[in-house]
Amino acid sequence: MTLLADAADAAAASGPSDIVSLFWVALAAVVAPLLARAIRGYVPSVVFLLVLGMLLGPSVAGLASDTGGLELIDELGLGMLFLLAGYELDPALMRGRTGRVAGSAWLMSLLIALGLVALIATGDTSVTSIIAVAIAMCSTTLGTLVPILKSEKLMDKPLGRAVMAHGAIGEFGPVIAMALLLTGRQAWAAVAVLALFVVAALALTVVPARLARRFPAIGGVLGALRGGTEQLPIRVVFLLLVVLMAVASVFDLDVVLGAFAAGIILRRLAGAARPDLDEPLEAIGYGVLIPAFFVVSGMGIDPAAVAAAPGTWVVFVLIILVARGLPVWLSDRIFPHGASVGTAADRVQLGLYAAAGLPIIVAVTEVGTRTGLLDEDLASTMVAAGATTVLLFPLAAKIIGRQYTATRAKQTAG
Repeated sequence: MTLLADAADAAAASGPSDIVSLFWVALAAVVAPLLARAIRGYVPSVVFLLVLGMLLGPSVAGLASDTGGLELIDELGLGMLFLLAGYELDPALMRGRTGRVAGSAWLMSLLIALGLVALIATGDTSVTSIIAVAIAMCSTTLGTLVPILKSEKLMDKPLGRAVMAHGAIGEFGPVIAMALLLTGRQAWAAVAVLALFVVAALALTVVPARLARRFPAIGGVLGALRGGTEQLPIRVVFLLLVVLMAVASVFDLDVVLGAFAAGIILRRLAGAARPDLDEPLEAIGYGVLIPAFFVVSGMGIDPAAVAAAPGTWVVFVLIILVARGLPVWLSDRIFPHGASVGTAADRVQLGLYAAAGLPIIVAVTEVGTRTGLLDEDLASTMVAAGATTVLLFPLAAKIIGRQYTATRAKQTAG
């Protein structure tokens, strides 16, 4: 009996097992969209995923742990989120005047964020820590916005295209900034490593395309094994994702850079096969891995730490709104381009959507806590602020859009 009691005490001390933690994650993934539907979608299900993760995690109920096997699931979920974001991105939106305006708006966001974070930083805060927080404050959560834009039927409208353009830069810019500024390398070494990664990514784009053209049988094999128990194209996509994430890891870059590059490469390689890939990719991503990522991310939020510094939480939300939303709103108002919106209401919605940021904030806090740039309490507050932007800003944008549509309908009827 003593041995059994000692074993039980040891198990309790070590926390819940991986499979028990996975059970709670899976349950939260099922409950979250039901709660979102119960309130007519005004609160995105991702917010419920984060809140449920926080309640289940070690800081509250302790029913689930974000260590062990869930760490790998969390990383795969983050990778799939960025892969789908890159996959949905139309490269034309990043070229020409649209790309220049979106890029300039993001650079302005970074400068504003640096200034605002420096103003609130304490005297002993390092410059690198200020840069890390500023990078997090000027991101856009494109992977989270895509489902919202689809549900609102905005993807093919000017507002949706504008959100995609600014969102792409709002994810790509911070990822590059992380690679250059948060690795601890000297500037020249960081640029050289990033250049090597780009070369590797280009090789993974060019070589398969040339092989497919030279050996048409490859396409035939992929087509013949795309269904049933084989699902070869989906296995190839998963391999591409893991390869790019592994290459990024080998170069000591954040894996989100590899995942985003994998999505862009996949879009280029898929060509006419895109419709066959969309449904299974979304099923795996939005059905399994991405919800798990958000639940596990919620486990990293310590509500006690956030409650101990509510002012910091609110200030971070305001910094994100001013640093990211304002430049996007202003740039679209002053510099018309191919993806510009047409009305003042659309412009306000664009700024609000662009200011919704979370995955990059999670990635920056993970890097920051691992390297000692950020402490755990500050990281919790930053993630909570990012979750707040995902809750409030798209909600405000949807309300403004629906009110504007209703007003126009009344004016037309009158």
